[in-house]
Amino acid sequence: MRSRGADRESQTETQKERRDRELIELLNELRVVLTGVQVLFAFLLTLPFTDRFRDLVPTQRLMFSVAFTATAMASVLLMAPTAYHRIRFRQRDKERMLRWSNRFAIVVRGGDPGRARAAAAALLERGLPNFFGPQRFGTQGRNAGIGRAILRGEGDPEARRAARDRFVRRLSISAYQAALFNRWLAARMADGLFAAALAGDVMKKLDTGGLFTCEDPAADGPRVARFEISPAGPMFGHALRPAAGEALAREERILAGDEMTLADFARGGGEAEGTRRAARLRVEVAIEPLAGGYRTSFELPKGSYATVVMRELVKSEAELPEEDA
Repeated sequence: MRSRGADRESQTETQKERRDRELIELLNELRVVLTGVQVLFAFLLTLPFTDRFRDLVPTQRLMFSVAFTATAMASVLLMAPTAYHRIRFRQRDKERMLRWSNRFAIVVRGGDPGRARAAAAALLERGLPNFFGPQRFGTQGRNAGIGRAILRGEGDPEARRAARDRFVRRLSISAYQAALFNRWLAARMADGLFAAALAGDVMKKLDTGGLFTCEDPAADGPRVARFEISPAGPMFGHALRPAAGEALAREERILAGDEMTLADFARGGGEAEGTRRAARLRVEVAIEPLAGGYRTSFELPKGSYATVVMRELVKSEAELPEEDA
């Protein structure tokens, strides 16, 4: 989580500083994931040497081989960015590396490329709602519920266990913040304010990440439409940069609806300071016809979800009117 101080720093952050920070964050995240994959790989590597491995039926051996191969490939791919960074060190290639790290290619089977192109054009025009994907919240959304229980100091046994584990505690609190952001964004869309600027909105500059408060909606509205800036929704926390006026009232209603206050987030300490997240992004999706479907490719900024893009794309495709015969 980024504090209010970090938000102030982002307003004066240069392009070079932004690239350095984002690359460091990317490599740190890969190190965290890589450790877990390597542990799993080491575990799988020892299984063939156990006494009971010979009792496996052919189907189970095949499943093991697939899992082992996939884990080995994941280890190699997760190490690749670090190796690439060392190869390209001091060659002024950070921006390209960051772009490639957030590039996606997904094949859709059974889809109509023509309708997919029309849906992609509609998505490009209106913008991507920057929701958190369902994978953020765990099975049946339980992580968010545990995070709320931790912040409220409830005596739920699962919440108490999570609070004692720093990683699980941070994951749970972050999931709850993400769930509240999704509610805020859904309410804004339902009220027709997805691409609007409200007096008191905290705005985010999409090129630099800098934040400022909207004082003139008439001036900032066209900038939102051009994807220069976006309303920055709340990742609620005790040090969150506040909105004002109507925008603040909307955020307060989200918290009140869940019987929460910003003071409750103080129980989360440094893991619940709060930050701001862009609500609307420009995403250009390329569609390539394939036999029996199509291939999509697009880029996303750090922290956005490819599953949300695909959901919006498929939903938009389904909403298109049928062509006349």
